[in-house]
Amino acid sequence: MSDPYPVGTPTGPYAVGTPTDPAASHGHPHPGVGANAEGLPPGSWSAGPPVVWQPAEPDRLTRFVLRLHARSPRWAAPLAALGCVAAGMAYALVSDPTTSDPDAAPSCLLKLTTGLDCPGCGGTRALWYLLHADLPAAARHHAVFVFAVPFLAYLFVAWAGRQAFGWRLPELRLSSPVIGGFLAVWMAFSVLRNLPWAPFTALYV
Repeated sequence: MSDPYPVGTPTGPYAVGTPTDPAASHGHPHPGVGANAEGLPPGSWSAGPPVVWQPAEPDRLTRFVLRLHARSPRWAAPLAALGCVAAGMAYALVSDPTTSDPDAAPSCLLKLTTGLDCPGCGGTRALWYLLHADLPAAARHHAVFVFAVPFLAYLFVAWAGRQAFGWRLPELRLSSPVIGGFLAVWMAFSVLRNLPWAPFTALYV
């Protein structure tokens, strides 16, 4: 009698070509063996409807601000910023922080509670001296602030001129390393001015 299964022919309930083979009867591999339940290769994503991100509906205040911004003239934002700067200068001039009583409680919370100068201590006095063209006295009270004022002024003029009048002034690019270096110098200055040894005591305000 001849062998029904020649040498090399796979045998078993799922042998290729046999009636019980799922690949022959259904045209796809057996579920769970080499494929997922949808007939996709292992590790592939299942086909389905695309997920669409729906942005959140803005609240009433946000919609009001957006409408106000869309209807405002192009010079409104620079004018508002200029008003804030002018208000700060006016406060420094009217309050005259250089004539405060030596025994008066400091307005800085950190200095009031610890006696230490905070990173911004002396800034208002430095601004007052700058407005009176006394650069040495301004630098004595806050040298880092005096150093930053020209850059801040140019950034404001360039931005306001572009917004209001379409000016194209040369752009002052401040990279992340530059900003990080400036902050590091500011923090070092804030620490050194609180050291109780000369010459650092000259920086204490």
